[in-house]
Amino acid sequence: MSDTVTTTRPGYGQLLRTPGAWTYLVPGFLARQPFAMLTIGIVLLVQHTTGSYGSAGAVAAATGVSMALFAPQSGKLADRFGQSAVLVPGVLVHTASVVTLTVLALSGAPVWALFLAAVPTGASVPQIGPMVRARWAAKLEGSPLMSTAAAFESVTDEFTFVVGPVLATALCTGVHPAAGLIAEAALTLVGGLFFAVQRSTQPRAGRLSLSDGPRVSALSVPGVRVLAGAFLGIGAVFGGMQVSLTAFSEEIGNPGVNGLLYGTFAAGNMLAGIVCGAIAWKTGPRRRLIVGYAALTLAASGLWAVHSVPLLAGLGLLVGLCIAPALITGYTMVETLVPASARTEAFTWLTGAVALGQAAGVTVAGRLADANGASAGFLVPLMGTALALATLVALRSRLAPKAPGRVAARGVSHRVPVTVD
Repeated sequence: MSDTVTTTRPGYGQLLRTPGAWTYLVPGFLARQPFAMLTIGIVLLVQHTTGSYGSAGAVAAATGVSMALFAPQSGKLADRFGQSAVLVPGVLVHTASVVTLTVLALSGAPVWALFLAAVPTGASVPQIGPMVRARWAAKLEGSPLMSTAAAFESVTDEFTFVVGPVLATALCTGVHPAAGLIAEAALTLVGGLFFAVQRSTQPRAGRLSLSDGPRVSALSVPGVRVLAGAFLGIGAVFGGMQVSLTAFSEEIGNPGVNGLLYGTFAAGNMLAGIVCGAIAWKTGPRRRLIVGYAALTLAASGLWAVHSVPLLAGLGLLVGLCIAPALITGYTMVETLVPASARTEAFTWLTGAVALGQAAGVTVAGRLADANGASAGFLVPLMGTALALATLVALRSRLAPKAPGRVAARGVSHRVPVTVD
């Protein structure tokens, strides 16, 4: 069957005129800023107190693994009981956990104690991005604006990854090694509670009616499992880049350039996301996903061989440009693969997969950088994306929606612009 579709793409202006959208976009933007500060803040603080990138990466990885394991459960609870009911206690626990981790690191506590503190820190990370995506899905069910919303959210995420690491690095290197994590905790507390009080736009919670059909787990959908596996590769890029760029900056004796290099990489993500949201694609999503991962693998293949700041910035920008199309396509496919009653959970599985891949990337890249220098750490993004690409090619048939072109929600079928191979 053909993998082409002809659609028109509504613009960002029309999306932002969606009634009620600004009530969750503004607090959601504020609340998700700390997400990109957490890993790099942990790496910089623990490396400062222990002198080891391996230990720093391992503690950050424990946070990522914990988040990956607990985030889907948070999403499932939000689908059932409402986002605010889950978010408020989560924000409070996260703030307390980050403060505890910071105090332990500064007091010279053993690494095993840092691991213990890292677990609740990661488990309680507020899932703001998936919650905002779930609110868009609830408002735009069956509308072509969903693709634009996915692109807009990707741009917002990538802007977060431009601002967050630069801010955390500047605070850690210019103010105090713990300043990045303290700022992360403060922003999480203020932004998370601000978002939680916006109850009017959250998706319907509680028990489903008979017309909604049975409640299902998002992970029971084969396509979600494939996308989660592929998103592990993107997480490996984020984790590998964070540690390797930090190690590279230390090697050249200019640690302050780390924020600039990572910000350039994240800026590529953001720019590509803006462009993707403005394109009316004539190629089906599965093919776009595979092509996007192939381009990302190719771009990442040269990172290990670059030894100058301008060249590394340019190649990092190229890698960033290749990430957004893959992320946007994957998140957009959730609407055609997953029932409305499980979408927050589905989005958290994908976000959790990125976090898990990031944790693995941080750990492996940290060990490689300690043993062989920053160049070895840059092999991690290549390995992660190559494995993800192989997974997508082998399991691409599972990404087809069961009912092509139609999605059922609340007992009503809506036609949406989807394509199957």
